[in-house]
Amino acid sequence: MAEPKTITIDNQPYELDQLTEHARAQIINLRVVDGEIAKTEQRLTIFKAARAAYAQALKAELDKATA
Repeated sequence: MAEPKTITIDNQPYELDQLTEHARAQIINLRVVDGEIAKTEQRLTIFKAARAAYAQALKAELDKATA
């Protein structure tokens, strides 16, 4: 997929080829961080699901012990 030629920040479009090297580097940094945030959020979802399953298994085990 081709990279976009513009980027919109705060509803203001910017031509990428008109930005400074430093500004383009910051865009790359933001994209990397956004990707890492997405991965972390996915992992957190998995951890929450696992925790719920463990809690449910513990409850079932405790229910058996008190029956």
